[in-house]
This record gives sequence, C-alpha cells and structure tokens, in this order.
Amino acid sequence: MRERNLRKQALESGKTQSRKARETLSTPSSSRATSAVPSPRAGGGGSNVASRNVSDDESEMSDATQWSTNSIDEMLALPAEEDGAQEEVWRAGLEGRIEELCDRKRSSAQGREEALLVFSTALVRHYAAHEVRSRREELVVALLKSVKGGQTERETVLALKALALVLVTEPSDTLSEALAGPMKACINDAQHVAEKIGAIHALGVVTFFGGASEEATAEVMEFFLDIVSSDGAVIEEADNADIVTAALEEWGFLATQLEDMEETTEAAMETFVDQLESASVDVQVAAGDNIALLFEKSYTEAESDDEPPDEDEDLDEDVKNGSAPRMIKRYTVYRQQHQLSATLSDLAKASSKRLSKKDRKQLHLSFADIARTVERPTRGPRYSTALDEEGREMGSRLKVALHGGGRMTIDRWWKLHRLNGLKRLLREGFLVHYEFNQVVYESLPVVVEDE
Repeated sequence: MRERNLRKQALESGKTQSRKARETLSTPSSSRATSAVPSPRAGGGGSNVASRNVSDDESEMSDATQWSTNSIDEMLALPAEEDGAQEEVWRAGLEGRIEELCDRKRSSAQGREEALLVFSTALVRHYAAHEVRSRREELVVALLKSVKGGQTERETVLALKALALVLVTEPSDTLSEALAGPMKACINDAQHVAEKIGAIHALGVVTFFGGASEEATAEVMEFFLDIVSSDGAVIEEADNADIVTAALEEWGFLATQLEDMEETTEAAMETFVDQLESASVDVQVAAGDNIALLFEKSYTEAESDDEPPDEDEDLDEDVKNGSAPRMIKRYTVYRQQHQLSATLSDLAKASSKRLSKKDRKQLHLSFADIARTVERPTRGPRYSTALDEEGREMGSRLKVALHGGGRMTIDRWWKLHRLNGLKRLLREGFLVHYEFNQVVYESLPVVVEDE
C-alpha cells in the first residue's frame, strides 16, 4: 500500500451570516481579513444535517450519514442491493461500468449518470481495490471530464463522489497535485450549489488520500477558511449554510493530518468563534467541533525534558493509572477563553423557541462536549467523570459498533473528525472498508473492545 506524504512525516433563517458579516456590509473579497457578506441569497436555506453523527443516550454512532445536504443525498441515493448478492455478480457489474466510464464514445449524459451511480455504489459497499488499481489513471481522466464538462448537475456531482471513492479505494502519492486545480475550479465556477458542495468534499478527500504535502494541505485548508470567513461569498455563495458547513467539515478533516498548528490557530479560531453566532445549527456545530480539535492539538505528550507534574496537579484517571500518557500544554489557543467558555455554555443550554427539538438536542449534546474540552483539552468527546462499578471514571463514552460485536471508542476529537469524514464518503459501507481497506483502518487506528 502506498503511504501518503504526510504519513511519511510522522437559526431563524437558513442564512449562515455570522456576527462579523452582519457588522461589516462591504463588498466581499478573497481576503479573509476583509471579506464580508452582502445581502442574503433568496431562498437560501441551511441543511438539517449534523456534523457529528452521534446517536443520543446510547453514545453509539449510526452507520448511515449524509454527504452534506438533502438534495445531494437524493442525487447520490444508492439503489437497493439484494441480500447475499454474489461476489462475482457485483464484480462483473463493476468491471462493466468501468469500461463504460473509460470509453465515453457515443455515451449520453443519462448513460453516464447510470454508470457513475452503479460504479459509486459498488465502491461504497465493497472494497474493490483489485478492479480499480489497474484502471485508476484511466478512471481519473474519465471522471475529470465529467467534473469539468458534465452535461447535467447530477453527472458532475456523481463524478466528484466517484473520484473521491477511487482515491480512498486506491490512494496515490501524486494525484492530489493534478486534481486540486479542477476541484477548486469547480468550487469557484460551478453553476449549481450541489456541485460546489460536492467539490469541497471531494477536494478534502483528494488532499487526504492523494499524496498532498503538508504545505499543499495547509493551502487547501486556507482556501476552506476563506470560504468560511466570508460566509461563502468568496465563491459567490453568500450566506449559504450548506457551503460553509462543508468547508468547516473538510477543514477539520484535513487538520487531523497536521501535527503543529500553533502558527495557524489564531486566525482559524477567530473565524470559528465568529461562526458560533451563525443562524445555522449545522454551521455552529461544525465550527465548535473545529474549536475543540484546536484545543486538543495544543497539548502534546510529555517529553523527557519537561518538568515532572506537581503533587497537586489534577491528572485524568487514565494518566494516573498509566493507561494514557501525561499531556502538556504547548501554546495558548484563544486569549479570550473566559468569553468563549461563556458562549459555549449558552449554546449548550440554548432554549430558543425558534429552534426545533432536534436542533436543541444537537446543540446541547455537541456544545456540552465542546465546552468540556475547552475547559480540559485532554478530554475528548462524550467524556464522563461518573464512576463505574470499580470506582473509576467512565471516561469517553462515544462508541462505534463494529461487525462481529466489537466496539471502538472515539476518545479524541481528531478521531471523531476522521470518522465523520470517512462516513460522509463511505456511508453505510464504512464498516466494510474499515474491515478490509487498509488505508481506512490506518486512518483511524483505534482499539477495538469486545462486547
């Protein structure tokens, strides 16, 4: 398996208009420092999709997740597959669709849509590296043609999804450089919002699995941050909550690859804190998740030249018993932390009548977690200080059920960001890929617990 370059190195309206945009009504530009949002787009609406796919009281995570919006989900809806479908049947069908996609002569837009849907369905539900490996370059060329010149919105969106699935099935050390430009062009110039959202998610996957260098990854993250800080205006989608949510999600997904983010944290935090005042719950939660990730990343394992802990230092239970390393704060994430904590606390208790019951529950669950991490960055999502039967803190309670009865614990924000990123792409096929696709497993190496 090829290793990626970075791995080698070690709410009333649907608008997402943030406080900064409401206060500054100047013409938007590409500069994050000066961008602002003009009057909202008619009919713009935020999606109802949570950035964190966590079930409620059981702390389990659902197998299914949407990519970003209901409209895109309908385009990418996978056809039903009969139980016990024989392996040779789907492999033969996949190989036939690969031939159709690579040989575009006399193909119609409807025919390409059909081929793309069947192709993507197979790559989601099955680990098909053998079929993809020998045709990867041909597939990339063919899929790019549909991205650049798709005759329908659906053809373009399906091609973007297919490109991302090709890269997660058969990663590359070099393809990100060739694909980043077309992805950015689609984000900037596409006529349809669904195409731009699909391209944002595809760019995140292509950067992660396509061999991007640390510098190239940082550039893509800067591009996503520009989209967020301008509330979408920089790509001519002002106040579009779905666009901003997608950019926030992929920023967080890529941030998990970078070890040292001290120099970029201040600008990112300013943007994310501003988005906490968005009218979209999805934007608020995605921004909050990134804030929690940045606080977590400001701590690293203690090294031999660090001073030993004081006798009165309040250590987590797993550190005391030796099951986890002691963590040391390396830099300050946000100078107005007291004010931030107050904002997070308010969101965790939001009770506005304009919020649906579902949105209130999402805000309460998400921001209770985020607030705890800001206060104590060594504690990940769903951390509980309640004691178990043996008198020990329960710790992280966010579990993901696996095939065979096992469960994995998502006890760090970087793990949650990666899990969400993989599930946005692989949906119900995540567990299949986690079991058989080495690159997916290595992207989320967690300890699996027996029931």
